[in-house]
Amino acid sequence: MAHVVNGRDGQPKTLGVKRYAGQAVNAGSIILKQRGTRFKAGINVSVAKDYSLFALAAGKVNFSPAGVVSVVSDKKK
Repeated sequence: MAHVVNGRDGQPKTLGVKRYAGQAVNAGSIILKQRGTRFKAGINVSVAKDYSLFALAAGKVNFSPAGVVSVVSDKKK
């Protein structure tokens, strides 16, 4: 049971990384949920209104040391 203060009990916020580096994602999959822009959108990634990052194309997730999240397509040309 959650800790209740003054009769109110807030809903938990499900923030954080949902798909880790190297994991396969489909277009539209949420990669991470965040408050503000701690992580930036890279190639094949876009930012939602609530600052969540989601994939624009199918591929594998890649996190750079600079905090940029990209999706590398696994299709060969």
